[in-house]
Amino acid sequence: MSFSIGLIGYGHFGAFLHALAQRYLPEAELKIHSGRRSPDGVLFFSLEEVAACDAVVLTVPISAYAATLEKISPHMRPDGIVVDVATVKKYTMDQIKQARPDLPFLATHPMFGPESYAKRAGDVSGLRIVITGHSLERDHYAAVCRKLTDVGFQLIETSADAHDRDLAETLFLTHYIGQVVAHGGFERTDIDTVSFGFLMDAVDSVRHDGDLFQEVCRFNPYCRQVIDRFDRSDQHVRNAMLSLQPSDKNGA
Repeated sequence: MSFSIGLIGYGHFGAFLHALAQRYLPEAELKIHSGRRSPDGVLFFSLEEVAACDAVVLTVPISAYAATLEKISPHMRPDGIVVDVATVKKYTMDQIKQARPDLPFLATHPMFGPESYAKRAGDVSGLRIVITGHSLERDHYAAVCRKLTDVGFQLIETSADAHDRDLAETLFLTHYIGQVVAHGGFERTDIDTVSFGFLMDAVDSVRHDGDLFQEVCRFNPYCRQVIDRFDRSDQHVRNAMLSLQPSDKNGA
């Protein structure tokens, strides 16, 4: 049975999902729409054509969700599924339910990206996909989950609010520390310890995600709580370190 997938947005992650779909869903018809210029070898379609696919995956910025849903809703088929892969979940789910209250959706957050995929040489075994909500029929949802687990992905079901809270204390905190270290100009040296290497690996993984970092902070309310908590802890450690008496130059 033919099945079509529409991909709206073709940034770094959108291009990555395109590659995954080609690998794991070769039987599906893929249609892509983006405001960007199409790369060599990639054909872009009109928004109307892509919105009319059986499943429409949104890989647009979180701030563009409301406007994108408004544009595509008139062109989607009655049983067309909106697939949400955003890093923030409660805000995007609320936007989908508001724009399409009676139509099917699947809200997910793949907890990996092209960098981690490349480091594993394309092995997806154990890579996690969080599912925070859906309105699919039971058999349809079971079939989607079975397809993902058969490939090797690990599925985690949780609420949108719990996802956003946990993400603020994990991924966002990593981004926050990584952006601070990068902004400070700290770099690798010839005498790096293993632990410093791990720190710089984390910095490198988020160094070029400034736009995403800001959007997550903007649309996930738990992020501000994490910033305040980190700031209090930083001040405590800072004060403890700076209150130490410097040692005598002669070691006396």
